[in-house]
Amino acid sequence: MTYNPAIHHRRSIRLKNYDYSQAGAYFVTICQQSRDCLFGHIADDHMVLNPAGNRVMRWYLELENKFPDIQCDACICMPNHLHFIVVNVGTDLRVRPEHATEGEHIGSPLHRVVQWFKTMTTNEYIREVKQSQWPRFEGKLWQRDYWEHVVRNEADLERLREYIANNPKSWGLDKLYKEVQYG
Repeated sequence: MTYNPAIHHRRSIRLKNYDYSQAGAYFVTICQQSRDCLFGHIADDHMVLNPAGNRVMRWYLELENKFPDIQCDACICMPNHLHFIVVNVGTDLRVRPEHATEGEHIGSPLHRVVQWFKTMTTNEYIREVKQSQWPRFEGKLWQRDYWEHVVRNEADLERLREYIANNPKSWGLDKLYKEVQYG
């Protein structure tokens, strides 16, 4: 079926007129395209990462090296999705003053951070499907979009950190829960 904007419109979940490159903390959820449990399993209310889950976590931590203005905070790789918090600390204008214009934020936009993460994890996963016989996935590794929340204050940040830490305990009740699990 060809794209028809009258019926194939996507409602944006982003805040209207919000600059996602400005300094601040962001909570992100990224889901595996078909919600297959490719990254490990839950045992005794704890997430047990398989090699694919370990690689996903490695690429999450690599965000700080790729984007100097991004700091990794809390993160949990679940069997078929990932929750994380990144903090955009803002760009030091002394390092790149030629890129700054009055009123412009030049930090890493959240969508570029997520896009890079998805690209790197997908490329690595495909390599390992070929080399190590990881389970194949249909279509794309990750869903096209992602869910994000702009962290409003310290209490919001603490609530989200707690949600991430406790996520494996509520796996059976999670709307992303899928019974079929791959080691």
